[in-house]
Amino acid sequence: MNPRRFWPALLAVVLTVAGIVTSPFSPANAAASLTQVGSFGSNPGALRMYSYVPDGLPTGRPLVVALHGCTQSATDYYSHSGWPKYADRYRAALVFPEQTSANNALSCFNWFTAGDIARGQGEALSIRQMVDHAVRAYGADPKRVYVTGLSAGGAMTAVMLAAYPDVFAGGAIVAGLPYNCGTICQYQAQTKTPKQWGDLVRAANPGYAGPWPRVGIWYGTADTTVIPANATELRDQWTNVWGVPQTPSSTATLPGSTTVAHYSDAVSLYTVQGIGHGTPVAPGSAENQCGTTGAYYLNSICSSYYIAQSWGLGGGTPPPSPSPSPSATPTAQPCFTASNYAHTTAGRATQSGGYTYANGSGQAMGLWNTFTVHTLRQTGPNHYVLADGQC
Repeated sequence: MNPRRFWPALLAVVLTVAGIVTSPFSPANAAASLTQVGSFGSNPGALRMYSYVPDGLPTGRPLVVALHGCTQSATDYYSHSGWPKYADRYRAALVFPEQTSANNALSCFNWFTAGDIARGQGEALSIRQMVDHAVRAYGADPKRVYVTGLSAGGAMTAVMLAAYPDVFAGGAIVAGLPYNCGTICQYQAQTKTPKQWGDLVRAANPGYAGPWPRVGIWYGTADTTVIPANATELRDQWTNVWGVPQTPSSTATLPGSTTVAHYSDAVSLYTVQGIGHGTPVAPGSAENQCGTTGAYYLNSICSSYYIAQSWGLGGGTPPPSPSPSPSATPTAQPCFTASNYAHTTAGRATQSGGYTYANGSGQAMGLWNTFTVHTLRQTGPNHYVLADGQC
């Protein structure tokens, strides 16, 4: 090769690469990809911020914050959860906070640390600062900011909804825990009343009177990592905050052996039969299919699609809850009084770790034996609630 031709060509390549490296870069003005944001605030929780902004995203679009689980990362959740598909399709920006091993050896968000779950402190404030940055940088609509997450990310979702109800219009907690319950809830059902659960949320932001975010709760009936009782306790916590009854106003059946119980239009409880601990996904190209399977990504139903629909991301305002079916009226709800052992053998409840949980609602019923007796009321297909003294 002629040196006189080679060196100018090489210099041109170097200058071009240097221009790419040093030029301002953001997902909004380049090919859409998951991009780390270097600076977004004081970041007291020492988290990392990643974002995904579809090409040509106009201002005034929704923002979704997606929180990974333990041992996962922002890239992992971005790649498997299916959220980029709906960001592209429904024109929304995504923020993926990421925990570091320096903060937590298993890369779990610290949902159990007082300094990280309080308004204006720690990891909760870091995530709030990410939202503020995204609203400014991407022109997101501050009235349409939503948050979701799996496991520790689900527990941190509950933290954000409690600590910053004025920031989030809605949230979806996947295999997570109630706000301010610590680590004990992960393995053991609690005996708090709905008011006691609700008081924990109200104490996170004293004096706040609403509006409260809409809350979706997702869990698998075979989850042994975060026991299904957490779903019922989350339901009790947020229905009490909203001031609506703990009895479903309606129920519906979804794909993937999933049922949903709606509590007015405030709280929805999604029960995925037979799956363990993970984000429900359903690989495929259909509108309601998404994600890829992997560790803690379980093939059953595309939870991200139904979460997006519940927030109205598919177009317009969030859809209203379905009208109650005739079977949901009080006169059509049969009751069964039996021992916990008999309830499980009859298919009205399940047992895990020596404890019993009502099918559908996941309510804790105590020890699995022939001496503990409860009354269950059927409120839908394979959906039972505790009704001691009410039938």
